[in-house]
Amino acid sequence: MPPTLKACHPLHPIDADEIAAACGVAREHYAEHVDHPKTNGTGETTPKLRFPVVALVEPDRDTLRSYKDGDQLPRLVELVAVERHSGSVHEIVVDVAASTVVSWDTIPGARPALLFEESGDAIVALLGNEQWLAALALRGITDLASIQVDPWPAGNFGLEYDDGRRLVRCVAYRRDSSTDNGYAHPVEGLVGLVDVATGEVLEITDTGVVPIPVTHGRYGAQDVGPARTGLRPLEITQPEGPSFAVEDNEVRWMPWQFRFTIHPIEGLVLHQVTYTEGDRVRPVLDRASIAEMVVPYGAHGVNHWWKNAFDAGEWGLGRMMQPLALGCDCLGEIRYADAVMPDEAGGGRVVPNAVCMHEEDYGILWKHVDLWGSTSEVRRSRRFVISSVSTVGNYDYGFFWYFYLDGTIQLEVKLTGIMQTGACDPAATEAPDNGALIAPGLWAPTHQHLFCARLDVCVDGPLNTVEEVDAVGEEAGPANPYGNGIRARASVLETESGAKRMADQAVSRRWRIINRGALNGIGRPTSYALVPSSPVTLLATPESSIAKRATFATRNLWVTPYEPTERRPAGNHPNQHEGGDGLPAWTVADRPIVDRQLVVWHTFGVSHLPRPEDWPVMPVEYAGFALRPVGFFDRNPALDLPSSHADHCA
Repeated sequence: MPPTLKACHPLHPIDADEIAAACGVAREHYAEHVDHPKTNGTGETTPKLRFPVVALVEPDRDTLRSYKDGDQLPRLVELVAVERHSGSVHEIVVDVAASTVVSWDTIPGARPALLFEESGDAIVALLGNEQWLAALALRGITDLASIQVDPWPAGNFGLEYDDGRRLVRCVAYRRDSSTDNGYAHPVEGLVGLVDVATGEVLEITDTGVVPIPVTHGRYGAQDVGPARTGLRPLEITQPEGPSFAVEDNEVRWMPWQFRFTIHPIEGLVLHQVTYTEGDRVRPVLDRASIAEMVVPYGAHGVNHWWKNAFDAGEWGLGRMMQPLALGCDCLGEIRYADAVMPDEAGGGRVVPNAVCMHEEDYGILWKHVDLWGSTSEVRRSRRFVISSVSTVGNYDYGFFWYFYLDGTIQLEVKLTGIMQTGACDPAATEAPDNGALIAPGLWAPTHQHLFCARLDVCVDGPLNTVEEVDAVGEEAGPANPYGNGIRARASVLETESGAKRMADQAVSRRWRIINRGALNGIGRPTSYALVPSSPVTLLATPESSIAKRATFATRNLWVTPYEPTERRPAGNHPNQHEGGDGLPAWTVADRPIVDRQLVVWHTFGVSHLPRPEDWPVMPVEYAGFALRPVGFFDRNPALDLPSSHADHCA
């Protein structure tokens, strides 16, 4: 039976009943209408389907913009289904109210996000492989309970097994106890290649024994000695309650209003972001998310050269979301929201407290002391925070969207967790490869974390244009008689090919999203500027496999006309893809991007040069960007904030 659907906003989050209903409809359709292998050696009449992605089909921008309460829209759910043992991939859309399949497309050659079940099967296959166990025994590891095996996406390098198989590469670590940090004890020089569709161990690579580091890397309170003293409690209280309200998935805070959803691949997604000024509700963003991220490693050793993980497209930032704890992950007057994810088997699982919302003080917003009038005015800044945390293997990523009282929007990614490691000679004073020594006999490879934000911009309306703005010194001459001239040089980005841009901090480069049909009080187009703060790009050579697969990361900016099917910058299925999908494929058309509905794609991140201070768990490193109003308002929009006269200010 289909779930009973109540009238709701078209962006109302998907629930477990809808996930189960959609998967049930897909299974029935598959059994009756789709040509599939009947047994594939498993003895099953119909191969098992697994569902790594089940998500709401979001209506297009025009439909959402015109939606009114009470409008009846179909409730559609999209699924990615995987035939468990053949690896065939199907993209499906189901109408859950009608219990019908709207569309079913089998994607030739695609390998979708990795299944948790497959990862477990790969580990079991290796632990039953005599060659793998013999290699471990050579290194003194015979207790299977002490072995940690990490499956990784295999990439695509044009090697023997890359074509047609569904692969993972696995590396191993020793754990001295169940709660040990295995990354302190890497098994260097040993890699297993497994076909996760068949469970077959295809290849064991063993380049020789390297001593396993013995120094522990545990970081729990009981492992690091007595805690420091003198750090007194810090409490955030709001006796009258918070200044924001959350109803369903809609948030209202001061002039800001938006909705949020959770997607299995993208994680936290913002929708319909508006700023209310007087009686005007002014749109800024139709949609915002991290559409892809990739972690390319720069070391050459057998355990490391192939590590290029697409943590969104190959694993899923939503699938990896973690519960958050009051007073630890968030501090203050908190509101939480759960996330509902597919469990791969056809049901839904709930991640409790997956999204955290709160306000926090942010210091001075504006201040001036009038020396002539002997007056002083100051207003404090406050920001609204909506955040989530995803743990992908050894790394943890916090995604924090901030909304400010002056109209600024900021995304800050907080990177923490544990670095990938390798073993080396315990007497070494330098890392044996591209990386850094972090403990005796232990090193960490140099690598990057590259994020791609997809911003469906809608500044004061749907038709926008992007300008590149640089701060430049004027050339000497009659127009600059004293040599001190500085001006803003603005260039309109007219087509997709001209909008593949790099950041340049030397000229304070930013990209201004303007609405030429909406003028401010001085007759100029209203706009928001994308201001990069960590504009890192891919360092691998253009000929490398990862540059072909993650071409989006070779530029800080791409701009495309809005097309609902163009969703992820490396394509829908980057796992083992040979490259060229996504942004490089779409932008070949070189479409015009002036006065259009636009999507702005921004690549940013961190080039991580490891240091001992990052071990055994790294302090947070920050990356992100801001969207700042430029002529969107006629003057400082935070002039009307009330003055603070708290007792502690006296």
